[in-house]
Amino acid sequence: MQPSMPAAGRRTPRNGSLCFSASIGVIVVTAVLCLLGLYLNWPTAASNTLRREGLRSPKEMARSFPLPFPLKNLVNTSRAEAAAILQGQDDRLLVIVGPCSIHDPKAAREYAHRLQVLREEMKDDLLIMMRTYLEKPRTAKGWRGLISDPTLTGGEDLARGLALGRRVLLDVLAAGLPTAVEFLDPLVAPYIEDVVAYGSIGARTVESPVHRQLAASLTMPIGFKNSRSGDIQSAVNAAVAASSPQKRLSTDPRGRVQIEQAIGNPDVHIILRGSEDGPNFGETFVAEAKERLAQAGFRGSQILIDCSHGNSGKKYEGEVVACHSVAEQVSSGNTAIGGVLIESFLVAGNQKLEPGVTKVEDLQYGCSVTDSCLDFNMTQELLQDLRRSVLARRARVEETWKGTPEASATT
Repeated sequence: MQPSMPAAGRRTPRNGSLCFSASIGVIVVTAVLCLLGLYLNWPTAASNTLRREGLRSPKEMARSFPLPFPLKNLVNTSRAEAAAILQGQDDRLLVIVGPCSIHDPKAAREYAHRLQVLREEMKDDLLIMMRTYLEKPRTAKGWRGLISDPTLTGGEDLARGLALGRRVLLDVLAAGLPTAVEFLDPLVAPYIEDVVAYGSIGARTVESPVHRQLAASLTMPIGFKNSRSGDIQSAVNAAVAASSPQKRLSTDPRGRVQIEQAIGNPDVHIILRGSEDGPNFGETFVAEAKERLAQAGFRGSQILIDCSHGNSGKKYEGEVVACHSVAEQVSSGNTAIGGVLIESFLVAGNQKLEPGVTKVEDLQYGCSVTDSCLDFNMTQELLQDLRRSVLARRARVEETWKGTPEASATT
């Protein structure tokens, strides 16, 4: 029996058509799996990221932790007062003092309330702000600060850290103290900049164009530390760059990327923080820094001395030596020095924190988990010494002024 022939005009399916249909099916399934992978944050061969999390925008964070008007006024007034000191219009010293890093909000609040008493007592001679550093640069590994790891366990809950960090800054302001931070991650700045009165750029990032651009856009005095090698010119160059208008990529209050036109920061300055080879708080280094700033077109008291880090050998006893030297230079009439940075906490020294290993409950209350700090009593003595140096400089300048023709003409 002969096999039946296909009807006229009808074609039998061929292998190519079957393959085409199968290919379409594979593409559809692959697309569905890819979309599902994005939804579930599955890792891919082209990425080192295991998962991604959403985050509240800076505007939403500020709505959850608002800045009341009285505290906003404290921030703005303190910024203006610090700027006047740096420009040589106010003969007080700017003093940034507090823990190397904030790791315990409760201890930070206690320190703030105790420091506020000294701030009020010495306000005619010292402008005291609290060091409230929430981000810590690491040379290799280690705890990276309250924002990165608020539980101190290595969990790195950034969403919680940002909220807790902002809350700490608000608590310090509520105690009557202006806040000072080091800006490390430019993406963090929009979450906290409105509650900060003073900022610095560290030795590891002083040559970073991104951080110079950030400083150009911030509406507060910003200090650039000399590099870890001790190079002062790197800080001067950073100050020049940040004082100039420039465009940069940033995020707006809603968290969207934008192109920002920064007008330049008029209150940039340099911070002498020592180096790996030794301190640079002495008269020779201050004179060199003053000359370099003058050559770059800066005038005023635009040099701050960091009494810790390379200037202290990372020992709190070294801070005392550095601070005494600053007081002597100020007493002798040096007007190039605008202030100091001091690492201080409730208890002297420091303790080791290894996230994920150290038991948080075993940490000593009020003792630094990063660099060694002075205790509060030692801090009070140094602040009194700095206050006396301001009085001595004021008297010396006044005596010098009395001998000028301008003074004779007014008598």
